[in-house]
Amino acid sequence: MSNPDATLVLGAGQLGLAMLRGLAPRAAPGTLAVLLRPSSLRTDDPQKQRDLATLRALGVQIVSGDLLAQPAAELAALFGRFGTVVSCTGFVGGPGVQRKIARAALDGGVRRFVPWQFGVDYDLIGRGSPQDLFDEQLDVRDMLRAQSATEWLIVSTGMFTSFLFEPAFGVVDLAARRVNALGGWDTQVTVTTADDIGALTAAILRAEPRLANQVVYVAGDTVSYRQLADTVDRALGIETQRQARTVSALMRELAAAPGDPMRKYRAVFAQGRGVAWDPARTFNAARGIATQGLTAWVRENRQALRRAAGVVA
Repeated sequence: MSNPDATLVLGAGQLGLAMLRGLAPRAAPGTLAVLLRPSSLRTDDPQKQRDLATLRALGVQIVSGDLLAQPAAELAALFGRFGTVVSCTGFVGGPGVQRKIARAALDGGVRRFVPWQFGVDYDLIGRGSPQDLFDEQLDVRDMLRAQSATEWLIVSTGMFTSFLFEPAFGVVDLAARRVNALGGWDTQVTVTTADDIGALTAAILRAEPRLANQVVYVAGDTVSYRQLADTVDRALGIETQRQARTVSALMRELAAAPGDPMRKYRAVFAQGRGVAWDPARTFNAARGIATQGLTAWVRENRQALRRAAGVVA
């Protein structure tokens, strides 16, 4: 494939699949592709095989490549075959990968680039936060803002809604039936589901008048940790214990294990800066696009969440 009107999505994890589902309905035949590692194409894993079948059903072309192993020059040549590149890689590659991807997109002459910035307001958080990977996100923004050849779009989504319930994150601990408030009960967090992020990014890319070289905010919901605990109790029919985790306490925990990524995330979200915004002032609100709020997400996943909380009936 070599087509300036074609789009390449990097990765087919939770967000990558949602992005491809959002882009596929309006993509012309042969103009939507996904970059997957060679090992992902030679897999016996049933879930990965189902994901590959989903991609084929969507009409997505599969491109083999390795963002970690291949040098930036090779990635630039690969990216340059596409007009738009959307990165859905996450932070799994470790330090330096986001800068490498951005460099390859710019050197490859990509017309439009959407970096992996589906999260918080890194500009507002600033450098030197408890989560050191966020500094690299600011490096990427500096790279994009310093040039004019490639259009860029950053989609700020807040936290993935499901991440609030990730056991390792330690906010909603269903096994212990406890909710831990990061910073305090009035601290807020913006959340958006992966499916909504995919659909909204697709809408942002095709918006008229054209959007370019800017940060676009979206939101499924913005809630305080008190509202989160109330929602869990009400929707699941349980009574959770509640514990507020102060910024100072979380920073002490991080100092004891400075390499722990979840302690980094907990500390930066507890500070409450750049992690929440008014849903009424978002792209989806301005365009009248419905999104799934926290209560609706919990209700949709009620059975699985109740099982995690040990509710048998």
